[in-house]
This record gives sequence, C-alpha cells and structure tokens, in this order.
Amino acid sequence: MTRFVALLRGINVGGKNKIPMAELRAMLDGLGYTDVATLLQSGNAVFGADAADPAAVSAAVEAAITETFGGTIRVMVRTGAEMRAVVDANPLDVGHPSKFLVTFFAEPVDTAKLADLDAAAYPPDEMAVIGREIYYNLPRGINEAKLPLVVERKLKAGGTARNWNTVTKLALMADN
Repeated sequence: MTRFVALLRGINVGGKNKIPMAELRAMLDGLGYTDVATLLQSGNAVFGADAADPAAVSAAVEAAITETFGGTIRVMVRTGAEMRAVVDANPLDVGHPSKFLVTFFAEPVDTAKLADLDAAAYPPDEMAVIGREIYYNLPRGINEAKLPLVVERKLKAGGTARNWNTVTKLALMADN
C-alpha cells in the first residue's frame, strides 16, 4: 500500500470549481482508496492505494472528478515519499511559512523556458527549481509577488501552489 498526496488545481477559489471536501473524500473512497483525509478546502487529499504509479493515480482522480463534479481539474499527485523529499530538498530560507510557496507540476519544470529569466530582478523574491517543483520565498507576501506570475507565463504549464504550512502538513499526513 502506497500513500499518495493529491493536489487539485484551482478549486473552491472565487466561487469557481466548487468541490466540497466531504464529497471529494467520498469520491476517493469510491475509487477504492483507503484512509482518505483532506486538508483545508483547497483540494488537498491524502490516501492509500495499491497503485504504484502517481501518474496513473492522477489520471484516475481527474477522470473521477470530471464524472462526479463535471469540468476538468488538473491533479498533481505525489507519493508520500516524494512529498517528504519535497520538504527535505527545500534549498531556500523559509522565512514566514505563509509567504513561502511550492508550485507542483505534473512534469519536470522545463528550465530552458526560464533560461532568460533574471530572478534577481524581482527582489526580495527568490525561487529555486528542483525537478517537478518550484520553491518561492516571497517576503512581501503572495499578493505582492511578481516573480511567480512571470514564471507561469514563461512556462505555459499549469501547476498548483501550496504554502509551506500546507506542504509540511501534507508530508506529515502522508508519513502516517
């Protein structure tokens, strides 16, 4: 049995893509996943599954969401071990955890698309790319940050971001 973390992109934000967490838990349980738990209302779920491939779990969850709730929602899935590795690999000073983000992508970040980006031009914001994640330290706060918006435009890939408090809580939930 593998523990997984599912991160849904763009739900329950501004009244769009509403998915109640109780219904999400029931849907995941209906897929045969075990020990299903959610965190907050922003689409974070942790569960056990006999599957070994996060991409297959992501596809199954995305299809079930479309069938159950309608619409298309991207779901980034990490194993519990991968989520723990995200926490352990953090190369930046966290500062204030609510102003520190990790953006999760389905595929490794295409750093060639960021080659001409001068991240130092956006002080005091910082970023680091490791595999399928981008870490952001945003000391002025998320609403004032320009760097993540510039990166998103350059990548043209839909990721989903979580603050450091959420990332570490999900890693802890997946450890158990």
